[in-house]
Amino acid sequence: MTASLAAMPSVCQTLLYPRSIALVGASDDVKKTGGRPLQFLRHSGFAGTIYPINPNRAHVQGEQAWPSLAALPQVPDHVFVLSPTETVIDTVRECARLGVPLVTILASGFSESGAEGVQREAELRAIARNSTLRILGPSSLGVVNPHNGLVLTANAAFAEPDVPRGKVFVASHSGSMIGALVSRGKARGVGFAGLVSVGSEVDLSIGEICAATLDDPAIEGYALFLESLRHGDQLQAFAREAARRGKPVIAYKLGRSSAAAEMAATHTGALAGEDDIADAFLKDLGIVRVDMLETLFEVFPLAQKVPLQSHSMAGKRIGVVTTTGGGAAMVVDQLGLRGITVQPVSDATLALLKAAQVPGSAGRVLDLTLAGTRYEVMKSVLDIMLEAPEFDMVVAVVGSSARFQPDLAVKPIMDSAGHAKPLVTMLVPDAPQALAALTQAGMPCFRTPESCADAIAAVLARRVPHTPGQSVAAAQGTGAALSEAQAYQLLDRLQVPHAPAATFALDGLPGPLPFDFPVVAKVCSPEIPHKTEVGGVVLGIQNQEQLGQAFATLRANLAARAPGVACSEVLVQPLRKGLTEVLLGYRIDPDAGPIIMLAAGGIWAEVMRDRSIRLAPVSVDTAREMIAEVKLLQTVSGLRGKARGDLEALAQAISDLSQLALQPEHGVLEAEVNPLMVMPEGQGVLAVDALVLQAR
Repeated sequence: MTASLAAMPSVCQTLLYPRSIALVGASDDVKKTGGRPLQFLRHSGFAGTIYPINPNRAHVQGEQAWPSLAALPQVPDHVFVLSPTETVIDTVRECARLGVPLVTILASGFSESGAEGVQREAELRAIARNSTLRILGPSSLGVVNPHNGLVLTANAAFAEPDVPRGKVFVASHSGSMIGALVSRGKARGVGFAGLVSVGSEVDLSIGEICAATLDDPAIEGYALFLESLRHGDQLQAFAREAARRGKPVIAYKLGRSSAAAEMAATHTGALAGEDDIADAFLKDLGIVRVDMLETLFEVFPLAQKVPLQSHSMAGKRIGVVTTTGGGAAMVVDQLGLRGITVQPVSDATLALLKAAQVPGSAGRVLDLTLAGTRYEVMKSVLDIMLEAPEFDMVVAVVGSSARFQPDLAVKPIMDSAGHAKPLVTMLVPDAPQALAALTQAGMPCFRTPESCADAIAAVLARRVPHTPGQSVAAAQGTGAALSEAQAYQLLDRLQVPHAPAATFALDGLPGPLPFDFPVVAKVCSPEIPHKTEVGGVVLGIQNQEQLGQAFATLRANLAARAPGVACSEVLVQPLRKGLTEVLLGYRIDPDAGPIIMLAAGGIWAEVMRDRSIRLAPVSVDTAREMIAEVKLLQTVSGLRGKARGDLEALAQAISDLSQLALQPEHGVLEAEVNPLMVMPEGQGVLAVDALVLQAR
């Protein structure tokens, strides 16, 4: 073991650089799943010791077989369990007893298969918890390290020789995807520094595995295929450290189930219970989340070139130069669909281009037409555009010359690779030679306008990770609700403004109010979080007599619609009207941790689903970005002479509520203001209803 390897975490050593491997359940038949790993390891030239374990055979695939792990002359670094599900627990116990550092489990039939499988999984966790053994899987198809010939997998795709080497480490929930990624990557000329199928993450998670490899000099970035955000805390810790070290992380994530949303107790839970949280989670951790599988292979060079943005609007001034108007139009369209507008060439840059006698026309893009297929023309244009201050990035779209004469328009692109400003290439024809040359040179290059735009948008959307929130310990159920009056006490501590309020006994007569009519009267009880559902709100009360009548109405409604529900108070507030209403919500997601959400409020909250989400806490600057993302708030941004809302006060309120993430002593699981009135500029914001759930 080299000195640098010895300094790596033991998980990395035994996972990617084992000196000895035992294959429990190794088959003599190379066509069977249990026969593949031994065959693959031999064909790939793995130099370590391999022990086939098969109690029924003296030899497996021409090599000595061993009857059991206990019979081996040494304790192996890594055990791959290929035997059936019912044998797994005993084998893992044996690994723990012998002091095996790492075991990978191929078999399925655990938590996904019902109560018996859940019990098996619990036994695996207990074994790992009570020993030094680490477990990969179950349902793991294994691990591959192309740099040392470790093809420790049952994935049939690795029958293909010569796994391509590269700089990106792949971690996938799906075992079949590691084979698919290798075959697709090979066709694309993209290699990998390692691949691991994590399976059910009963012990080792994607986050912990990737974190353990951060010191590996062969790994310069990461590609994740995610089915969920399980072990979100470990994924967070890894992503933050990868960002600090400048190692890009790319993710392709499948959609989240909406089941959690259906069970939510607040609008915030219902609106933010789907893939939006995963999206905010990944982007706020500096992870490049792509929408297309193809982009997963193509985006890494661009992610390396573009630094993490301090805010989501930075770096979005894109310049496009092309030899084919139609090809460029496709790129412009796809960027536009993702909210990125191509920047026209400035007058100053046009003057430089004219002085350089550059042909073509400049509108939204600089179209060189066929004249751009000359080396000197394209090189001159790129030199000028890469220096132009109006562009943060330049995209060169190359037409048919890329296929048969790449030296004309593609070579000048490659010769411009050293510039600090990102230069992206999209090849319109199928041009495998040019694509391979650009890929080999480590330049961002794309085969389709969709993946080109997907990559650019995904790289620009990631954000610099901030200080993480301190999650309240997970609680059973939905938590205990506070009354609205108690919720306002919490808002006072957070300095989130709310309308004045006075409380009175429900079974008595209301006394004098400390504010003027008209007012609203609402039942006030922790047992009634959604007051309108029980007729617990009376609006438009104009005087003291009507207020007394409202109390009677509330008593009658409670008796009819919520008999037996404890409620002893009525909360009275002055009626307020703002320019618009928003929903401001905080909650602790079981996977992502604390989040803050801003959305269209009132009756529009669940109809429009117009919202912005971030990991909490957020700064006022980040809150301003969130405001810009909610379309409803454009109506009070001062456009076309219309009244402007106090959006600065709103930004402060968003930031203030999000600080719950740093105050676990309050035990808040969810806190929601709906509606929060946005008043005219200079008059602030006002919460006129609030719901808070605390850990029981």
